[in-house]
Amino acid sequence: MNFDRDTIIGFVVLAVLFIGYFFYNSKQQLAYEKAKAHQDSIVNASKPKMDTLAQHTDSLRVDSANRIASAGGFRQATTGTEQLTYVDNGVVKIAFTNKGGQPKWVELKHFKGPDSTNVKLAATDFDKIDYVVATGANKTADITNFFFNGGQVTKDANGVQTITYQVQSADNSSLVHQFVVKPGNYMVDFNLQLNGVSQLLSNNTLNLIWQNKAVQLQKDLAYEKQQSQVSYEVDGNYDHNTALKSSSEELTKPIQWIGVKQQFFTTTLVAKNGFSSGNVEWIAPTNPQDSTVVQAVANLKVKLPSSTSDVIPMSIYYGPTDYKILKQYGNNMDELVTLGSGIFSFVKYINRWIIIPVFDFLKKITLNYGIVILLLTLFIRLCISPLTYSSYLSGAKMKVLRPEIEKLKAKYGSDQQQMSMEQMRLFREAGVNPMGGCIPGLFQVPIFFALYNFFNSNVALRGQGFLWAHDLSQYDSILNLPFKIPLYGDHVSLFTITAVATSFLISLYSMSMTPDQGNPMLKYMPYFFPFILLFVFNKLPAGLTWYYTVSNLITLGLQFVIQNYIIDHDKILAKMVENRKKPKAKSKWQEKMEEMQSQQRNIQNAQQRNKK
Repeated sequence: MNFDRDTIIGFVVLAVLFIGYFFYNSKQQLAYEKAKAHQDSIVNASKPKMDTLAQHTDSLRVDSANRIASAGGFRQATTGTEQLTYVDNGVVKIAFTNKGGQPKWVELKHFKGPDSTNVKLAATDFDKIDYVVATGANKTADITNFFFNGGQVTKDANGVQTITYQVQSADNSSLVHQFVVKPGNYMVDFNLQLNGVSQLLSNNTLNLIWQNKAVQLQKDLAYEKQQSQVSYEVDGNYDHNTALKSSSEELTKPIQWIGVKQQFFTTTLVAKNGFSSGNVEWIAPTNPQDSTVVQAVANLKVKLPSSTSDVIPMSIYYGPTDYKILKQYGNNMDELVTLGSGIFSFVKYINRWIIIPVFDFLKKITLNYGIVILLLTLFIRLCISPLTYSSYLSGAKMKVLRPEIEKLKAKYGSDQQQMSMEQMRLFREAGVNPMGGCIPGLFQVPIFFALYNFFNSNVALRGQGFLWAHDLSQYDSILNLPFKIPLYGDHVSLFTITAVATSFLISLYSMSMTPDQGNPMLKYMPYFFPFILLFVFNKLPAGLTWYYTVSNLITLGLQFVIQNYIIDHDKILAKMVENRKKPKAKSKWQEKMEEMQSQQRNIQNAQQRNKK
């Protein structure tokens, strides 16, 4: 790769893209960290005074009396004992509770949390499915205050398990919650049956409240928050908001599903016939001691026909954000897997059509995911080899032109304007494209960002170790620092160091084959770029920095072999000499550039004469 002025411009563009992209992803994270002190002071100021034991007992007594009074015809359902029923389908274990007749927590059997126990979703007191029903004249009650009957599990010949809860009022209206758990499936069907719609609901409209609290499941909470979202499918269109900042969203069109997506897991409520409208609010805690990623409350409306009874078919997904798993449901839930975002959202198609299929194929060859990434790197480098060869060929041509460029420098000295004009003329006569070494590198930028999103969202890498890295889905650390370095972090990632070191070696090798530009900024820019990567890469997944290391090693090997054993510099020189003998027609762009350079030179000459 040559490092003339245009190539350096390419490096600057690359640096701006990298820095801008990662700054965009982290700016909201920095915003809420700056606001932390203010938020904490508000929270502390709003905390109630500590009750005495007597006050607390009286409060519970009053609350219980109010619940019983508001229960009306459902009064008998307000007293009881919570009982849990467990259902296991091989991939999830669900604890159902008779209080509210719903899941109490869901355990993912194939995934471990930071404490080495199985990952649990929807497992806090905040998590619930609730709605209000009319219980009598001017009386309403939340169904989460009811103790439902039933809770027995039935299993059919196909292994499908069904659990049903019901509660009945004095006027024979009733609520039935039926959950269907299929073997090996993360999606749980939820059928809500209302018997006596007109007695139970105002204006035959169900106002469903769905609350979900996502708690930390990765070792780096700040990075997990950066990768988390509140997502929804509205009127057939997917949309999402970052979970870094507390906010809300009014959803006025039909809603197919709504979910809280963490980096690798999601809890998503699906309405098979759609919710008519709703809104969602979410809070992003700013206290670093709080292990909450985000907590959301969705208020969703379902308009029911004027009938005696009706069933609202829904389902809830508790599971990994695995593209192939989510794709099978056919409702755009695969969009929950962030394979491309922002100005680089188009790279999701590179991931979907190329990276994921190849990665899945390579997984069948070896169970070692570090080797899988190595093979994936080889595949990608093979695909872009024409661009790589074009870049090296351009570098070889520049190397051949080095003596003549040195002569131009000696002839025109510090006259950069004339030097630039003569150098462009030399390139045109020799048939050399000065951007030949830069453009192939720019074409590789989408591949990098595709892989950045792939490694940040690929749940298959979670918990997979390689060499010194314990988890390829998170940064590797060989040293935890007792302090935090701004922009760098509080740990040392060895794969980041190997990626940066190999990038620096590429710069050294390339600069050794490039004519001295004379400009110190142009001279040292290639060395500055690897230094930027040290800060950019330190928090990135070890899988990505391992890929970058392997890719750089391949680049170094290819540079040496191609430049020394494949490219024939004598043939290149002979061809360039022949090209220089042929008449060359200037392109309009070249004519325009030379005209601009000539005008600028005339202005400089005029200024110099005026000074004299």
